[in-house]
Amino acid sequence: MKPEVVFGLEGAAWPALLLNAGSVVLRANAAAAATFGKALTGEAPALSAIWSPENGGKPEDYFVRWEQSPAPAIELKLRTASGATARFNAVICAFSRDGSKWYVLQLLPAAERAPASAPDASGAALKQKLDCALQLARTVSLDFNNALTSVLGHTSLLLSKAEAGHPWRRSLMEVEKSASRAAEIANELQTFSRQEKETHRTPSGNLNAVANRCVEFFRNAQGAKISWNVQFEKSLFAVRFDEVKLQQVLTKILENAVEAVSDSHKGQITVQTRNLELTEPTQDRNVRLTAGAHVCVEITDNGAGIELDVLPRIFEPFFTTKKSHRGLGLALVYGIVTNHDGGVVISSQPGAGTSARIYLPAEKDFIHESTAVEANLHGTETVLVVDDENLLLTMAETILTEYGYKVLTANSGQQALAILARDDIKADLVVTDLVMPGMGGRELVEHIRQLAPALRILCTSGYAMPVDGQTGTAYLQKPFTSAELLAKVKHVLASKTTID
Repeated sequence: MKPEVVFGLEGAAWPALLLNAGSVVLRANAAAAATFGKALTGEAPALSAIWSPENGGKPEDYFVRWEQSPAPAIELKLRTASGATARFNAVICAFSRDGSKWYVLQLLPAAERAPASAPDASGAALKQKLDCALQLARTVSLDFNNALTSVLGHTSLLLSKAEAGHPWRRSLMEVEKSASRAAEIANELQTFSRQEKETHRTPSGNLNAVANRCVEFFRNAQGAKISWNVQFEKSLFAVRFDEVKLQQVLTKILENAVEAVSDSHKGQITVQTRNLELTEPTQDRNVRLTAGAHVCVEITDNGAGIELDVLPRIFEPFFTTKKSHRGLGLALVYGIVTNHDGGVVISSQPGAGTSARIYLPAEKDFIHESTAVEANLHGTETVLVVDDENLLLTMAETILTEYGYKVLTANSGQQALAILARDDIKADLVVTDLVMPGMGGRELVEHIRQLAPALRILCTSGYAMPVDGQTGTAYLQKPFTSAELLAKVKHVLASKTTID
């Protein structure tokens, strides 16, 4: 059975293979299929089918060398589709999943004798290693998000049902905090696995909604230990932003603020949003603001502050003063905000607290967030949930059924279409994962558009939100809580169109 792995090297110009510990080829990209031909077809083709005796030993004998970190580049001789033997610089990454050991083998053709003026072959090998690492980071991030979506969904549902004095409530809150922390690691992996700046035009939105969601999460987690002062501009300018990424920014800054006041008996955090209209360019420390409309989100704490010699280095990747931290938090904040053409300022004095100000260019339009839909999260509609992870199907069915919905589940796009084609079933909404083996979420959406054009669709994924035109549907980023799922389902069902 082929493993359900997102093989991110399918489009690579060089051959790439996914192998198990027995040297069976589980996946081969298009370049590998073209290079080696029929030898890699069939139910369980083996690497030995293209292995040249000139290598010495069996393919499995090389796995011990490939377990090293970093794995060395190895020259291999393999038989091509033409029957000739060709030399390759081989780079492999080993990783484990579900108790099994897998290998990603990438093959760069090696010239018989490279001229002195040829590019350094080690540079090409380094690129192969980087591409391999990025592909593995994407796979690990996806697996993390799927598992964490189930944990957060079930935990937040139980928290919503547990009374304030319930003896298990505190433990459930700790589980939710730990899962959210793990989600942060998955998001960091995801961010670093995508090294390009996203250039598509993001939709306009109201930052108050994102800020309020982040504040409520920490307020619920911390209970009465911290005093919160929330001051949101009632008519906030519209900002074009990626909701998932801006939520990550605010979460990281709030996490730092909570940690800064955690040892104080009178810890206080102030979260403020405000409009700025500048008639001329203005400077705020390291940020130069152009004339025009801006939105500022400011988060201030009364903690111990930041030492003056540390302050200039806080945005450096891998720099941290905290134990067991990776030093990626504020570097990610800086990267995300500047990719939105904004700026972030951190001002602090030892013993006098810290203030973080996020500036984003704005439009002098107003998008008012409706709370009418969120007031009652119950519903009676029929929802079809599609995901290849059974644990996520169980989680979604549990939450939606608890709130009155009739829930159908499908673990593949083909099964979902079979359900929708039945005369005795009328679904009101389809909630589908975007990344699935076989028929992916985008292909499923296209089939649904032909089968039932008016059917509302909500896409979910552990990857970044797709370009708007790719699906034309509403979107919910994994991992999500039960409240986020219920609110999004309610919102999409209440919308007049299928596009969010």
